[in-house]
Amino acid sequence: MNREEACAAVFVPASMSDAVAGYAWARDRVGQSGGAVYRLHGKPGAPDLYLKCGRNAVADTIGEEMARLRWLAGRLPVPVVEHFVCTATEAWLLTTAVPGKTAYQMLQANPGQGEAVVDALARFLQRLHAIPASACPFDSDHAYRLALARARIAAGLVDEDDFDDERAGWTTQQVWDALQALLPLAPDPVVTHGDYSLDNLLIVDGEVAGCIDVGRVGVADRYQDLAIAWNCFGEFGPALRERFLQQYGIAAPDRRKLQFHLMLDELF
Repeated sequence: MNREEACAAVFVPASMSDAVAGYAWARDRVGQSGGAVYRLHGKPGAPDLYLKCGRNAVADTIGEEMARLRWLAGRLPVPVVEHFVCTATEAWLLTTAVPGKTAYQMLQANPGQGEAVVDALARFLQRLHAIPASACPFDSDHAYRLALARARIAAGLVDEDDFDDERAGWTTQQVWDALQALLPLAPDPVVTHGDYSLDNLLIVDGEVAGCIDVGRVGVADRYQDLAIAWNCFGEFGPALRERFLQQYGIAAPDRRKLQFHLMLDELF
């Protein structure tokens, strides 16, 4: 898959201009955050960098990611914040690149690596979920996310054409009603990534070398992460789905929570 395309350098604030000088630019084509992501590369003797930028609501999410990156530093391998600039309406976040290939790239290139990739992601998720929830200042539980989802529905921001195959043809209201029918859920709070997908985990030598797109990190039910990864592995066969849960340590999955968190994710 062509994940990026070459492009010209974009405007950055003056305080960031020296840091990006001399790089070739490529715009990332993966993800649906609403902002723009660029890989800066090809500068002799200098490491690759990534720039995220956006306006208004997207600028707010970039600021949230910056705060989470700084909190995660020293706890998990994540990109290092090199520069962050925000105004009343815009934000720019410049970070180091995490080495490795994404879990999705690994599976696409060689589906025979499936079990090894699954096991690596399960181990890393155990590591993330072992961070004391009491130390995390960010809230991402399902009540909070349902409120955000309700606001997105009211603003007409939900893309019904992007729903998973299981909900193809559903309306946003149908998803919302199905979510409500699954409540209440018994909480099992841990520090979660929030979007634990195959594109957000980088692998080197068989282990996860780091995670990216951490703007949703916060305390939530562990199934927030389990459901998204479980769903992603479905593209490569049901056996990998079940192995992921088993390797993580879930012998009898809570199917109700899996479905709830998958439907909640449709609204973002």
